[in-house]
Amino acid sequence: MQFVLKTVAASVLLSCAGAAVAQQGETVKIAWLDPLSGLMAALGTNQMKSWQYLAEEFSKNNPAGVKFEIIPIDNKLSPQETTSALRSAMDQGVRYVVQGNGSGPALAIMDALEKHNARNKGKEVLYLNYAAVDPDLTNSKCSYWHFRLDADTSMKMEALTTYMKDQPEVKKVYLMNQNYAHGHQVSKYAKEMLQRKRPDIEIVGDDMAPLAQVRDFSPYIAKIKQSGADSVITGNWGSDLSLLIKAANDAGLNNVKFYTYYGATTGVPTAMGAGAAGKVYMVAYSYTNQPGPINDVVKGFKAKFNDDMYTGAVYHGFAMLSEAFKRAKSTDPVKVAAVMEGMKFKSFNGEVEMRKQDHQLQQGLYISRWDKTDAQNPMDMESTGHTFKQVKFFEPYVASTPTSCQMKRPS
Repeated sequence: MQFVLKTVAASVLLSCAGAAVAQQGETVKIAWLDPLSGLMAALGTNQMKSWQYLAEEFSKNNPAGVKFEIIPIDNKLSPQETTSALRSAMDQGVRYVVQGNGSGPALAIMDALEKHNARNKGKEVLYLNYAAVDPDLTNSKCSYWHFRLDADTSMKMEALTTYMKDQPEVKKVYLMNQNYAHGHQVSKYAKEMLQRKRPDIEIVGDDMAPLAQVRDFSPYIAKIKQSGADSVITGNWGSDLSLLIKAANDAGLNNVKFYTYYGATTGVPTAMGAGAAGKVYMVAYSYTNQPGPINDVVKGFKAKFNDDMYTGAVYHGFAMLSEAFKRAKSTDPVKVAAVMEGMKFKSFNGEVEMRKQDHQLQQGLYISRWDKTDAQNPMDMESTGHTFKQVKFFEPYVASTPTSCQMKRPS
């Protein structure tokens, strides 16, 4: 994939020219702990491949000159299974773990690493969170060993409601979310921010569905239809979003717009199809045809797997780690964590910053809309002939939200 390498080298790896670092040629093992079974298996499999694909590409050329190896372990979307998976990874000598699906598993990793790292000096393990977006993870429950690459729920809602407040047709909003921490946070911040920015908007429903258990969302769609809502805000992901959109299409819910966090995830584009054109929006740090290095990565991934790569935070992870290894002149998690705090680095959406106070990545966010492909947006998703197109970009300061984190750093 020469085109990927050229782009990566041009955007992220400029600073490595001629650099000689102590860990040259070292293989860094990264354990991937996410679902490979159950209703979220398709999404997990896609993300596992994303980590493996970019591990291969960054191993060919990166500022630190290291190699990357991904060790995938199925956590079954369970905090208990995640703890066992983490233990298995550490038994294999892994010093870096990545996870993204569910705040419960994320907290399990954070709690386990706080104890492990305190008791096992010289064997510390560092956690990169690429998709678990509960704000508490970088606020009241923040941990020195946790670094979040995605924008959290409050940041995305800040951008989304900033866009929605300028849409005069938005008058009645229905909140449809998953019944766990992330879903409750989406509901909470939607109500707070809409009230602040557009107090005339009426919240006409606030529903929660069990996470990864509902196979038929038609009863929820019936309630949305009955409410008279013109817009739905949902933080649903995976099968919980694809089945929700499918039920909406099946019911002919044509006059309602969906504002989503995860409209690009596996199965959702197929569920949307042509029937949802112009009606589904997404807030995210990237979109399918985004210019720059991520574009070639997405093309390369699709050519290899005949699948869509939508988790751009994976790119953040490798860009940040390889740059931190170079600056620290080491792959030791203790030295690397110290370098990553407050670090600014180039990624696919410009310069981003890992905020020192809470280890929350500060980055720009896009609002995109589902529509037909065109000359400017040629790549479709899941062979639908449709894709997400940018309608608005917000600079990092717009979506940035304050933190209450009282970081406890190791002595």
